[in-house]
Amino acid sequence: MRTTLRTTAVAVRAMVVFTLLLGVAYMLLITAVGQVALPFPANGSLIKTADGQVSGSQLIGQSFTDADGNALPQYFQSRPSAAGDGYDSTASSGSNWGPENEDLIAAIEERKAASVELDGPGQIPADALTASASGLDPDISVANAERQVARVAEARGLSASEVESLVNAHTIPRDLGYLGDPRVNVVELNRALDAL
Repeated sequence: MRTTLRTTAVAVRAMVVFTLLLGVAYMLLITAVGQVALPFPANGSLIKTADGQVSGSQLIGQSFTDADGNALPQYFQSRPSAAGDGYDSTASSGSNWGPENEDLIAAIEERKAASVELDGPGQIPADALTASASGLDPDISVANAERQVARVAEARGLSASEVESLVNAHTIPRDLGYLGDPRVNVVELNRALDAL
């Protein structure tokens, strides 16, 4: 009986010590390092307006549509989202539909028709037709951005070269020079357009 009590007491003390060490002290240390070394990403890469109001995050895509869900022609359109009602960070996920799923095929056809209506016929990049795995992807391919340049320029009364230069300025190169593809953060690009 005394051995069992002693063993239990040792186990409880070890649990308390390791909970304080790993559950509290370690988290405080990592939070402090993040705040000192990388405060912007550690706080969610929040985008703020000139008056200090949070308008989004560089890490989470946004919908640039009207109240009826129609694409606003003066904005670059983000990659489609399958997260909740669209870009819902509390429901992050893809559709999990397989390549032969009828719902996926129907969604792609619907997005294709919407893209042709918005930007005219032509080669439509895959990221304009399919949602990302998280449903929150803030980036689109350079080809997707270039397809939208003429529409955005016309809707804003700008030259295509002005809009193209903004796309080039907001193109993010491959990570480490060779990982992934170049991409454009739609939220940042649309903010730059609004700032013109």
